[in-house]
Amino acid sequence: MDKYIDLGYAKLDLERGKRRGFSEAVFCECKTSEQLAGIFESFKAAGENIIGTRASEEQFNFLKQKFPEIKYSKEGRVLTLIQKEIKKIGEVAVCTGGTGDIPVAEEAALTAEFFGSNVKRYYDVGVAGIHRLFDKIDEIRKADVIIAVAGMEGALGGIITGLVDVPVIAVPTSVGYGSSFNGLSALLTMLNSCAEGMTVVNIDNGFNAGYSANRINQGINRRDN
Repeated sequence: MDKYIDLGYAKLDLERGKRRGFSEAVFCECKTSEQLAGIFESFKAAGENIIGTRASEEQFNFLKQKFPEIKYSKEGRVLTLIQKEIKKIGEVAVCTGGTGDIPVAEEAALTAEFFGSNVKRYYDVGVAGIHRLFDKIDEIRKADVIIAVAGMEGALGGIITGLVDVPVIAVPTSVGYGSSFNGLSALLTMLNSCAEGMTVVNIDNGFNAGYSANRINQGINRRDN
């Protein structure tokens, strides 16, 4: 079997699953709809489940004509084409500081689900009304991994990390006014948190948070079972 498919404009890594445990994802932004169609067709022919991130509604409408079974989350901007059953284990909790953080959170949640994790969502539990977080904290603590998504000052990740005994992945978002510098202030808050055990990913990078949370979740539950 070939190690990759050479489409000229893309070289599709068919051995990603063997090396990393999970298949290659498709970053849709900056690709043409025609390029995506070629990529999806090749992965489909190889029998792969396919996930595409940062996809536009226009790209979805184009691909839907060629792949009627394709699904699209407008909020998370995620495309999925499922050919093989996904067996889900464990639990990942995805929390947001505010409603404006939900698009990034949905990218994280859908990614974790695609790669094999059960996901529970806890949205709008930020520090401006911290009682909302406290109302849900006992449920959140039951998760194997937690993703904390927040813009503005980005304090949610550190607060949650100080209240739980499981890994926390913090995602800064570009939500906020001018001095938030498109997410830089939230990123710096998370990087400088004194709450030990929190990992931080790039601004708005829900995909990496969901992927990493799933890897941790899979490792915990495979070890336990």
